[in-house]
Amino acid sequence: MKRLVITIDGPAGAGKTTVSRTLADRLGYKYIDTGALYRGVAYEARSREIAHDDDDGLEKLCAGLDLKFVCQRKGLRLFSSNSDITERIRTPEITMLASAVSARPVVRKYLLGLQRELGKKRGVIFEGRDMGTVVFPDADIKFFLAASGKVRASRRYKELKSASPQTLQEVENEMARRDKNDSSRKLAPLKPASDAIYIDSTELTVDNVVEAMLAKIKALNS
Repeated sequence: MKRLVITIDGPAGAGKTTVSRTLADRLGYKYIDTGALYRGVAYEARSREIAHDDDDGLEKLCAGLDLKFVCQRKGLRLFSSNSDITERIRTPEITMLASAVSARPVVRKYLLGLQRELGKKRGVIFEGRDMGTVVFPDADIKFFLAASGKVRASRRYKELKSASPQTLQEVENEMARRDKNDSSRKLAPLKPASDAIYIDSTELTVDNVVEAMLAKIKALNS
């Protein structure tokens, strides 16, 4: 079988991260969490007190950034220069700031080049929101993973419970705001690619989703 570029897009809480990691393990592929890259930019912007709409400041920031993934025993880690920022980018504040920063053309231009460079060696699964529509429009296989709003909020709440004081309702409200921001922005809005395989994970387990994806990959790559 030839090595493929596979994209998995969808809203927060649909199960993209767990599914992408599991699928990558099953295929022996590299997994790239592109949302972490936007969070990395947002984290560095906040650290340097650069506003989310300060395009000049963001452009200068991106020009000097060195974001990279490093595979360690405890999983894939995101480093900014020599600093591991993996845990620091998972706060509610950085989550919302990343959504705002991701709408800025200067940030998307910077990360577009970085992401496409990561895909050159193939055998890669890219998880994000515009992987199949903008970053890799010619990807070999595209998936769009969705789920109901309440189920997605419940999943995210369980993930954040030990690290965040947010209530389930607050998580649901924040997710709804982020969905609206991501879907309504003019630049690279969240939406399925026209040729994406749509999977609703509301009533499916991770294994159910992965097996469905593997079946599609096998059928298209046989």
